[in-house]
Amino acid sequence: MGFLDAIPHKHSLQDSSSFLNTTTVIALCLFFALLCACIVIGHLLEEHRWANESITALLLGLCAGVVVLLVSKGRSSKILAFNEDLFFLYLLPPIIFNAGFQVKKKQFFKNFSIILMFGVFGTIISFCLISAGAFLLFKKIGITTLNIEDYLAVGAILSATDSVCTLQVLNQEETPFLYSVVFGEGVVNDATSIVLYNAVQSLDLSNIDALTALKLLGTFLYLFFTSTILGVVAGLLSAYIIKTLYFGRHSTDREVALMMIMAYLSYMLAELLSLSGILTIFFCGIVMSHYTWHNVTESSRITTKHAFATISFIAETFIFLYVGMDALDIDKWRSSKASAGTSVSVSSAFLALVLIGRAAFVFSLSNLLNFFKSADSTKVEFRQQVIF
Repeated sequence: MGFLDAIPHKHSLQDSSSFLNTTTVIALCLFFALLCACIVIGHLLEEHRWANESITALLLGLCAGVVVLLVSKGRSSKILAFNEDLFFLYLLPPIIFNAGFQVKKKQFFKNFSIILMFGVFGTIISFCLISAGAFLLFKKIGITTLNIEDYLAVGAILSATDSVCTLQVLNQEETPFLYSVVFGEGVVNDATSIVLYNAVQSLDLSNIDALTALKLLGTFLYLFFTSTILGVVAGLLSAYIIKTLYFGRHSTDREVALMMIMAYLSYMLAELLSLSGILTIFFCGIVMSHYTWHNVTESSRITTKHAFATISFIAETFIFLYVGMDALDIDKWRSSKASAGTSVSVSSAFLALVLIGRAAFVFSLSNLLNFFKSADSTKVEFRQQVIF
């Protein structure tokens, strides 16, 4: 998985007496050097308001991909192997947990109705528009091998938003309303898109009736509330254990370790039970920040606050750095049987459909919410709608 793909499990005595061979050590050194460069350059650029670490990581990733591509004479643009397990099991959980742990709870729950509106109904609107648009556009492009289930699956996948980018672009202190709504919508959107995708894969689409719609609604409610309850229970359990056993009088490390492990355990349990791990660990972070954090010692409070933020920051930088490098993955370009024109057409169509689907529900639902709100201070301004 991930780094482990680049580490051979068996070595001959001629290669090396250590677990890591020379090639792997060089690759690790280069990658961590790039991470350090992202942090330093991003900090210098951010002081002048040119860019932040995410933009820097993307650009450095692109540059590193070009260099590796040239050095390897077009054979590869990768420094280390990367797969979905590394992302979903190791990089995503600390990012989402820290977002829940650091989120301003008052602002989040104050805007919870908007979050649910965007996360549920907005995702459904986007899903319908993207699926219908893909069905119409792909026929004109010349792609005829997909069936109705494939188009609906594409709509379910592309209607999902990326919470990781939101954390880098928005600042919680400067724009609390935007941060809470956009990120909260992304978390609820995860549960909705999972339900839609699973429904597309499992339901008989040739026989859709009112009972099928009720089953979809029931599946969503089950996924949302079960995932949330699991995260809340994990957070409350950690608070009870720490308060009852009073770890702080023996070791600050144990308090911090218990919080980290129980948060990660909640995420893995959610994945094991086919729930939304993102929802679970997000609400686990909220509960831990409200209850567990106030039951630990002062030194543990300082440690957890900075440790969670640091781990999340490194994971975010890692992701953006790899995304930049992955854009020049020569193996993926070679494996595609489509022509360059078809690839550009499909990518452009997807981008346009995602933007149209996003704009359709943001502007319509925002204006609908504004219609029922009397106070101007609580309305969603047009400038905020554009940012959404």
